[in-house]
Amino acid sequence: MALILLKNIYKIYNVGGEEVRALDGVNLEIKDNEYLAIMGPSGSGKSTLMNMVGCLDTPTSGIYEFEGEMVQVMDDSQLASIRNRKIGFVFQTFNLLPKATAQHNVEIPLIYANIRKDKRKEMASEALSSVGLSDRSHHRPNELSGGQRQRVAIARALVNNPSIILADEPTGNLDSKSGEEIMKILDDLHNRGNTIILVTHEDDIAQHANRIIRLLDGKIIEDLYIEKNDSFIC
Repeated sequence: MALILLKNIYKIYNVGGEEVRALDGVNLEIKDNEYLAIMGPSGSGKSTLMNMVGCLDTPTSGIYEFEGEMVQVMDDSQLASIRNRKIGFVFQTFNLLPKATAQHNVEIPLIYANIRKDKRKEMASEALSSVGLSDRSHHRPNELSGGQRQRVAIARALVNNPSIILADEPTGNLDSKSGEEIMKILDDLHNRGNTIILVTHEDDIAQHANRIIRLLDGKIIEDLYIEKNDSFIC
């Protein structure tokens, strides 16, 4: 069974009396432990597709199955539940609480999941350790470098043991060295069995994935698999 299955997905907006098809009949299957990069120019639909896969939005029409659950019929409460339980988000802008420590930032999804306090602390500490930040757990975001902040965001994404990690331009606000370190962490997570979905406009970042989806005008125009020798096959 596919982890994620999109069938004939449309997302249509009415802008100034005109119909805009942000997604125009998308069909996509993502299996467990895939490492997928979504690419495309501005306006291609990649952000809309990311929002759809991340259960931040629902389609105008079509079917979206997440581990067999029908996402397109869910209400806001059900969508929030699936996001908290099954999807770990990593954003370009980190989205950390500025006055909270790294430890507390990582605990946030566990609070929403009603995990008891002692267990939350243990799980958050383990997640921070997995990204090499055990010694920064009591630091606030303004006391951390950009790369360290993104590591906190990855730890937060991991802490609930989600089905997928959805990373939206995860190196976009980082220098090249920090960006390489973040991509190594994502590569390691994939090697340990995590499913990674990466949204990027950078070819060198996309090359970390084993599969690249390219969008244009709301349609998938390429679906390429990458062999270990870096050659492409359709």
